[in-house]
Amino acid sequence: MSGKLRVGVIGAGIMGQQYIRIYQDHPYCKVEVVAARHMEKADEVARRFAVPSATDDWRTITESDAVDAVCVALPDDQHFAAAASALRHGKHVLIEKPMTTDLREADELVLLAERTGLKVQVAFNHRWLAPYHQGKVSIAAGEIGAPLCAYARKNDTIFVPTEYIDWANKTTPAWFLSCHDIDLVNWFFDSEPAEARAWGVKRVLVARGIDTYDMIQAQVRYTNGAMATFESGWIHPNTFPTMVDSFIGVVGEHGHLHFDRKRESLEMSTPTRFTFPKTFLSNDIFGTLRGAFPSCLDDFIQSIRKDLPTSVGVRDGRRVTAVLTAIHESLVTGAGVAVKALADEGAI
Repeated sequence: MSGKLRVGVIGAGIMGQQYIRIYQDHPYCKVEVVAARHMEKADEVARRFAVPSATDDWRTITESDAVDAVCVALPDDQHFAAAASALRHGKHVLIEKPMTTDLREADELVLLAERTGLKVQVAFNHRWLAPYHQGKVSIAAGEIGAPLCAYARKNDTIFVPTEYIDWANKTTPAWFLSCHDIDLVNWFFDSEPAEARAWGVKRVLVARGIDTYDMIQAQVRYTNGAMATFESGWIHPNTFPTMVDSFIGVVGEHGHLHFDRKRESLEMSTPTRFTFPKTFLSNDIFGTLRGAFPSCLDDFIQSIRKDLPTSVGVRDGRRVTAVLTAIHESLVTGAGVAVKALADEGAI
């Protein structure tokens, strides 16, 4: 494909603004329009990042002939409608994680993407972190033997559900946080998830008027016999030295891997605090955002330009949604729940 790709960004919040900034610096694309729920916000973000057009109706982006690709950076439960509309109107789509929070919607996006042949990438940006990628390479090379077990933890400070986002009551820490870890473990294990069992606690956030889980622990069994535990929560005190406490451990037949995301190689103390600054996913270096997240966005553009498969496709996104659907059903029933395979096309 020649010329710059014309991009529309749906969502002008924290992530949407990062999408805009990264793509405005990209040599092979330009952001033509941004959508926000309120016109004042859309106009303000458009002015700040020199985007030519703003709207409070995302359909004007998905249905526009002046846009080639759409970035969906909306809250977790709002991804489907915008992504489906973009695909139906011939647009490539980059979707924030998780792809959807509804399994039938995920099934429909798989079918839409595969019928149209358009590029769809789910922004599971952790795959672009060098340690995780090296882990995948090492596992694929047989260096630790076949993976048998994994434990993944992602716990945010309470700042996240109470101040960082204003829609915590519409999601859970598993949808918001464990989705990253589930994608990584699915990738590492290279096996289909078969069954999930989960437990959760609602106490701290409910007392603050936010009806969602404080903590969730889930166990997932895979068809190859491997198993994984996923812990997520967002009630760590704000005195914790980093906004997220995160690690993954993988045990193989004759070796192990351990990924520590809490420190990221840097610790820092000042007269007022001790912290581990986050630098790996995205960091402003000499005026440009660099790191795993910008690399994820770049690969989406390159997949369109060079007609390559996306690095994290709709079936990857659908697999994560299927696991999380089973986890949340188990939270309600208290029983193990089968992870549903992709529905037949005729059943959608």
